[in-house]
Amino acid sequence: MLSPQDQLTELVRTLETEQYVFATDPLLITEKLKNEDGKPLQKLHRRAARIDSNGALARVLGKIDGRIKGIMIVMSILWCVSGFLGLFTLLQSNVVNFFYVLVCLLGFHTLMLVGWLVMALINQGKQSSNWFANFVSPSYLIRGKDDVTIAAVDLYERQLYHSGMRWYLGKFSHQLWLATLTGMLFAIIFLLVVRQYSFSWESTLLSDQALITLTRVLGWLPSMVGFEVPDSTAIVQSRLVTEAMPLSVARQWASLLVGSLLMYGIVPRAIAWSFCALMFRRKKMRLDIKLPYYQKILNFWQRQVVDADDFKEAPAPIAPTATISAGKKLVALLEYPSDQDDWWQLGLDTHFNDKFEVENFGIIDDRDDMARLTSYLDRHPVQVLLGIHESALPDRGTLRKLDQIASHATEGLIVQLLGSSPIGADISISPDDPNNVRYQQWQTALSARKIGLVNPDSHVGGTVVDRNL
Repeated sequence: MLSPQDQLTELVRTLETEQYVFATDPLLITEKLKNEDGKPLQKLHRRAARIDSNGALARVLGKIDGRIKGIMIVMSILWCVSGFLGLFTLLQSNVVNFFYVLVCLLGFHTLMLVGWLVMALINQGKQSSNWFANFVSPSYLIRGKDDVTIAAVDLYERQLYHSGMRWYLGKFSHQLWLATLTGMLFAIIFLLVVRQYSFSWESTLLSDQALITLTRVLGWLPSMVGFEVPDSTAIVQSRLVTEAMPLSVARQWASLLVGSLLMYGIVPRAIAWSFCALMFRRKKMRLDIKLPYYQKILNFWQRQVVDADDFKEAPAPIAPTATISAGKKLVALLEYPSDQDDWWQLGLDTHFNDKFEVENFGIIDDRDDMARLTSYLDRHPVQVLLGIHESALPDRGTLRKLDQIASHATEGLIVQLLGSSPIGADISISPDDPNNVRYQQWQTALSARKIGLVNPDSHVGGTVVDRNL
């Protein structure tokens, strides 16, 4: 999995490419971070955290991560309980066949561990199986049709198909086996404390000497860490026992049983779990900052004048001066209201001395407003004067509205930028000031579309007609 910071950064990238409206404007955050110190990845993390200023994105990611971890914990508890109950059921008799119980404890476990080791050696560097991704798909864990939830679920599912997930799957599998073996260990210790057992063995083919050799080989590793191993006399006496045996002999067999479970079951599985955890950390998914989205941001932060004497900065694009026709006008505001009711009068040229009719459309905000406006423009040849507030962003959605209005305005479209004071008019403002930067962004957007910009420095009279178009 990606780290929490990488996940939030990648989620912001996904949502921004889908034109999601964040709690804080990504454009302003990117501009402010330009002069801050830090490594590229650190600044990208900082940018994502500031864009998610209300924590909505982080909460969704945390909810999915918490539910995945919760399921893993619940499954581990269930496996531990099943191991405890399974061994508790197996050891109901007072006389226990030692080798039969040992095979029940470690036989299938050992086969599965050897099988995992063989498959790990065979499948080196190959893609992990997709069944795990389908089994733990976040779409089953969280319900929601909003853009954030859908994008977060898609982000987690893409991580589940990463090649490093084979080690995550192995780690989870070993965790369940460790839970089962731990439950068995608890059951053995509990039963040995509250009950007295006699241990026996029986065989049709193996002789006493063969069982003595087998027991010594089996007890070599447990004896290295202090567990008792039955001696030759105890092994021979334990054949076909049907009643209580000496307590000292029973304790030797019980010690070997517990030691075998630890040394041949829990310890190898714990080593395998640690190996998978280490490999998963080495193969962990990293944020790909080479993607065009991140490279564009990083290039913007790194852009600076190297040598002021030799470098000549290209002039910033400037929107053409608006040409105001003598015909009928339609005035409208884009998304934001204006502080002045007659804002449009400041933008009309002084060389018109005669009165002329002006249609006041109001505010263009949603799809219904756009539909009414385009329908009116298709039926009436008017020049459109569009007022844009200084708070408006020249993002894709806003520029699409601008292009749509321009395509339907047969007599042309001109734009007037509005605010408490004309944006960009104060030359004392720093070039890095957000208002000045926003003004230049609009200049660039209007210049690319050859849409005239009105210079609001004079008044002219007009007859205003406010209609429901």
